[in-house]
Amino acid sequence: MIDHPYRHLPENRYWKQAIAQRAVFDLADLYKKKFFIDPSQPIATAGSCFAQHIAKRLQRSGYRYMDAERPPFNFPTDSLEKFGYGLYSARFGNVYTARQLLQLAQRAFGDFQPIECIVEDNGRIFDLLRPTIQSGGFACHEEYNEILGYHFRAVRHMFTRCSLFVFTFGLTEAWVDKRDGTVFPICPGTAAGEYNPEKYEFKNFTASEILSDMKQFIALVRNVNPDVRFLFTVSPVPLVATAEDRHVLVSTVYSKSVLRTVAGELEQTDPLIDYFPSYEIISGVPSRSMFFEPDMRTVHTKGVDLVMEHFFREHPPVKQSQPAMGGETEERDPVCDELFLKGQA
Repeated sequence: MIDHPYRHLPENRYWKQAIAQRAVFDLADLYKKKFFIDPSQPIATAGSCFAQHIAKRLQRSGYRYMDAERPPFNFPTDSLEKFGYGLYSARFGNVYTARQLLQLAQRAFGDFQPIECIVEDNGRIFDLLRPTIQSGGFACHEEYNEILGYHFRAVRHMFTRCSLFVFTFGLTEAWVDKRDGTVFPICPGTAAGEYNPEKYEFKNFTASEILSDMKQFIALVRNVNPDVRFLFTVSPVPLVATAEDRHVLVSTVYSKSVLRTVAGELEQTDPLIDYFPSYEIISGVPSRSMFFEPDMRTVHTKGVDLVMEHFFREHPPVKQSQPAMGGETEERDPVCDELFLKGQA
């Protein structure tokens, strides 16, 4: 028999042995770490709403998780998430797109200033770039400017001090300001402000645009933190709604496919970038959609458990994962600005 490259591969290279003959909870070798993550070194996170699950599990498992923008002393515990505290490593809310991430870093380091980022409503100030992190808005311009300054100091601290930056890619679709290209987390007029077609336009980023944005972002961060490493993943959470003239399922597959492609190219071309397959674990054929709640969008706690189980096999936790805050056995659903698109928030 003629020999060929496919005759002597490990079992996990063949679909039948690796997938068809195994239960989803028995899948092995889905993730092999590219580099060691020191639990004692600071880790920062950002991204779509699914990134909140990763952040919580890292914290509860003994990793040195960065919380660079902490709430004021004696801030009510039951209002922390309502005001955007503790969701990510700083109070920037959901960062859905690569361009939004790039502009966040550029603003923090003084390289970009949006033409318009606030609106007034009944005497209150709302931040269009962080529309849900200040419940009820800011009391005045002075309060907004003071808190924004503190926020940017926290973001700069996060980028300059983190040893590992974990980013969860979420969307390719976004709304931008026609005048200067400012990217909003969600369409103006949904959570704050008013929609104005003369100011705002829809943008669906291509793979080449996202790759370029991420390379610029990585270069910017490495300029202030040369030793930083990156861990990228793609959110398995489908789109709430699409602004494209097509079915939301088609837009979801497009978005996730593009983001997975970009994350893969970044990982393949840079020794200090790793990729973790949370998207594949939850959305892949072997799971048979069992890890989604009845809305077919929210990821059940058991799904998050499985995702992090694969992660911790390669990066063992310092301690056994502790229960959620208050002794709860179930985690709260992540805060997701995207829900405003359909009035579900």
